[in-house]
Amino acid sequence: MKKGAKDSKTEADASLDAYIVDDPQKMAVNFARTLENLGKAAAAWAERQDEKKQPENAMEPYGDMVETLSKVGQYWLEDPKRAIEVQTSLLTSYFDLWSNSVQKLSTGDDKNPLSERKDRRFADPDWQEKPFFELLRNTYWLTSDWAQKLVAQAEGLDDSTKHKAEFYVRQITEALSPSNFAMTNPEVYKETVATNGENLARGMEMFAQDIVAGKGELKIRQVDSTPFVLGENIAITPGKVIAQNDICQVIQYQAKTEQVIKRPLLICPPWINKFYILDLNEKKSFIKWLVEQGHTVFMISWVNPDERHAKYDWTDYSKMGVNFALDTIEKATGEKQVNAIGYCVGGTLLTATMALHAKTGDKRIKSATFFTTQVDFTHAGDLKIFAARESIETIEEDMKATGYLEGSKMAAAFNMLRAADLIWPYVVNNYLKGQQPMPFDLLHWNSDSTRMAAANHSFYLRNCYLENNLSTGKMVLDDKTIDPKDINIPVMHIAAKEDHIAPPESVYLGCNYFSGPTEFVMAGSGHIAGVINPPAQNKYQFWHADRGSMTFEEWKDAAKEEPGSWWPYWHSWIEKMCPDTVEARKIGNKKLKVIEDAPGSYVMAKV
Repeated sequence: MKKGAKDSKTEADASLDAYIVDDPQKMAVNFARTLENLGKAAAAWAERQDEKKQPENAMEPYGDMVETLSKVGQYWLEDPKRAIEVQTSLLTSYFDLWSNSVQKLSTGDDKNPLSERKDRRFADPDWQEKPFFELLRNTYWLTSDWAQKLVAQAEGLDDSTKHKAEFYVRQITEALSPSNFAMTNPEVYKETVATNGENLARGMEMFAQDIVAGKGELKIRQVDSTPFVLGENIAITPGKVIAQNDICQVIQYQAKTEQVIKRPLLICPPWINKFYILDLNEKKSFIKWLVEQGHTVFMISWVNPDERHAKYDWTDYSKMGVNFALDTIEKATGEKQVNAIGYCVGGTLLTATMALHAKTGDKRIKSATFFTTQVDFTHAGDLKIFAARESIETIEEDMKATGYLEGSKMAAAFNMLRAADLIWPYVVNNYLKGQQPMPFDLLHWNSDSTRMAAANHSFYLRNCYLENNLSTGKMVLDDKTIDPKDINIPVMHIAAKEDHIAPPESVYLGCNYFSGPTEFVMAGSGHIAGVINPPAQNKYQFWHADRGSMTFEEWKDAAKEEPGSWWPYWHSWIEKMCPDTVEARKIGNKKLKVIEDAPGSYVMAKV
């Protein structure tokens, strides 16, 4: 045998050592610990199920999935020729894959185009270098691509059904990835051998802890939150709570400049998450940047609702939230005119409130900026999957018992929208590799979920996602039918190119429902990173162009790309409308007593 061949064999043998158990006894002990911890998880789950009173239609989402995918299957099966062709195409792909694998083993040549595909789930070199794992990976890709084509090529489906089918198929294929299982993931397999199963024992211990933390439902830990303390190293921009009621606190932030823009700035954040996404730390804080540019910033901090808030609806959030904050600003500064910002659902509420103001003659809001805000919900993205009539009825039935929707349920829905990023990597890392997640401020915020008051959440789901009442002028707020077309002030919409919650085409469509000058800007990245993009980081980019009567696709073709953050572009827009400045304002006055330091106690409440 030649020396090179012998060396090659030795290297091959060495590469297999990572897959060979060297201490079967220790492995058996750790497997026993794994089963014991799995039993604890099962016991914690079963205990909670006995306490829960499930609504009669609790299985409705699963029934909808079966019904939706059945419609796809019906299209392919109702024509025998069509069914044979689609099955033959999959089998042919399998045969081609097998032939290529055999050829690669014998000659080293790899002619499979799948080998060039990039997917971080399969980053370990063994997915490419070990024939078993390579074949497994490529078979998975072929099958998942085939399943997605079944939906894409199914004819006769309405847009809603096809959208749901695409979502369900994506959830299923992502769940069935070989990277999600210990025996078919080379990283996990090697870790199990190297630690003699200690990783699985640790992982199942965390799994049991997360079942308990979720009160009988799996609450996947995505982050080590222990280093983060609100008011100490996160949400630390100096300010004071100067007013509060049952629904919100109003925070005024300390000025950083000697002169400030005369017109104060009110921010209406979403209540589905906490406001401090806008104040994560000194380098990322939008609030800190605002006060450094000379804005007098007021922030609404929504209460984390409990059973006492069950009957508070959108009218209450409008009057006791937005209007209460406007009253507070006038008392604090003497100003009757403000600029306003609304983020996500906070922007939708702000739009509804401004439409109501147009009915009642309230002219305090003189300009509005909307961050990833939908006014029209025709193209509202994957969240529409959870807002079918039957699903809403299930949610409403669930909320009757407590007066609110558990924050974990909303968090789970958001995680499902990006399961490949927000669920399965943590399942593998936590429960299979037995590794604790790392500290990360953004994921800490993401895991700091909030409840939803029953009446408020029901109003939102029905009026926006289900019936699209705001854009069609049918929404009723404070006993008045409102229409955003009555809003005749300058507005700017900031969308995010990769947003899966408020898709940019949906945000763009919403621009059509305002009567005043309306600008549209599209930022790079997604729902959060597209908004929280400080200029100093010089990340991503943004696009802008006059809208005219262009469609969204036409606008994209015409838009000018600018590097970096959109924040300075927005600030210039504000300065053109508000050139007047005044001496920096102190927090509080004779009319308002300081209640506590920012970020306030409402944001501290945990679910």
